[in-house]
Amino acid sequence: MEGRDLCLIDQRLLPHALKILRLSTYPEAIAAIREMAVRGAGTIGVTGGFAMAQAALAAPAGGGFWQEVERAAGAIAAARPTAKNLSYAVDRVRAAMKGAPGIEEARRRAVAEGQAVYDDDARMTEEIAKAGLSLFQGRRSVLTHCNAGWLAYPGWGSALAPIYLAHRQGQSVFVYATETRPRSQGAKLTSWELTQAGVPHALIADTAAGHLMAKGEVELAVVGADRIAANGDTANKIGTYTLAVLAREHRIPFYVAAPSPTFDAECPSGDLIPIEERDEKEVLEVSGLLATGEAATVRMANPGTCAKNPAFDVTPARLITGFITEQGIVEPNAQAIGRFLHSR
Repeated sequence: MEGRDLCLIDQRLLPHALKILRLSTYPEAIAAIREMAVRGAGTIGVTGGFAMAQAALAAPAGGGFWQEVERAAGAIAAARPTAKNLSYAVDRVRAAMKGAPGIEEARRRAVAEGQAVYDDDARMTEEIAKAGLSLFQGRRSVLTHCNAGWLAYPGWGSALAPIYLAHRQGQSVFVYATETRPRSQGAKLTSWELTQAGVPHALIADTAAGHLMAKGEVELAVVGADRIAANGDTANKIGTYTLAVLAREHRIPFYVAAPSPTFDAECPSGDLIPIEERDEKEVLEVSGLLATGEAATVRMANPGTCAKNPAFDVTPARLITGFITEQGIVEPNAQAIGRFLHSR
């Protein structure tokens, strides 16, 4: 934050333009989350934490202070339902404010805790990079889905974190990045990140993954997560479940990279993870640059056709090889996850 302003990259414009959004109020931060100007579980969470700080700074100093903070907390946490990191950050900032001897101290604590959420996330992603590095011993080609780099999780990212570290250490790494319809985060964001880092990669259609696996061109799959249930069932960008099934069929290790705030100990299984349904226009239309360089959105589907647009799916724990966390590789079962969360 700069004063009361929250400064973020507008991810909707990437890779064709780099613009910094300056958000002055928590309702603006909520709108940025809902409209996917900011996206990715960790980045959503950090934005929510700073939005709580904005709410505390703007709330009246009189008797309505705490009521306004609670109202803001509910609105921020509801901005997008699937990612656990959002409610985690909101609850963490709210808890830090409780018991403050006065309103000014509550405001100070809100700002400090919002920054602490960011700092902790960055530290955990660096540990994830180290924890996942061993997976690249003897393996070169890795498949990833959606965007789970530093745009999605502050610091090193989640799924891309060990890839970045392996590349920096001189290991030969090649990434297959799925385009990730309908919003094309792989095409627009992951490919942009990998290009900036100089990591060799190829963009593939979502439907090409099985073909490449069958040909032996994929040795490892690593994805991020938006929420992990207590039993290991994992919600991530739509299409993840399909890739996990394909990986199992072709005996390819399938890992999920996520720090502890993404785990939801109060959610027993994936059946209870809320799945966000987004506007059908995301499926019916596509946006990009025309040959003239002008940005445009065009309709792809037949006129009169409607669409269903679940933003996430749930991969059962039985299809996951392991979780790459800030404390190392965690097995995908309730007992191992429970020990991991208890040791935080």
